[in-house]
Amino acid sequence: MSRILVLILMMSTYAFASEAGHGETDIVQRTVNFLLFAGLVWYLVGEPAKNFFASRSQAIADELKKVQEKLNESVALKKEALAKISDAEKFAKELEVTAKKENKILNDNIMTQCELDLETLTKQGSSTREYAQRKMVRDVVEDIITETLAQSSSSFDKEAMANVILKKVA
Repeated sequence: MSRILVLILMMSTYAFASEAGHGETDIVQRTVNFLLFAGLVWYLVGEPAKNFFASRSQAIADELKKVQEKLNESVALKKEALAKISDAEKFAKELEVTAKKENKILNDNIMTQCELDLETLTKQGSSTREYAQRKMVRDVVEDIITETLAQSSSSFDKEAMANVILKKVA
């Protein structure tokens, strides 16, 4: 279709060019020549220009799409990082509460163990004291018996021995 149009325009240029010698204004011929020239330029340059601008528009759209994808990806990564931060803060709070509970439990266990150790030491002390008292009593009784036997070589009756023991004990 465009080739037919170009052919018609070229023939009309030839037809108008033959009347140029009469002294009339040549506005019509110039207009037709301009239209022919514009048509030829459009015919020769139009399709490559359209292709160039279409490919340029497509390249810009592709770049914009890539930038948009990177933006969406960075937004998703930001949301993920914020979620991880929130989880870490929750974990830190839970860890703090757990540590306080464990600290209290350990403190209570240590205090209980200390109280048990104190009780054991007290019992051991009283046992040692009782043992020392019994040993002292035994030593005193042994000393008294030895002394009494050494003093009197004569017959010693039970009543006299009891009196001596009572004197030393009292």
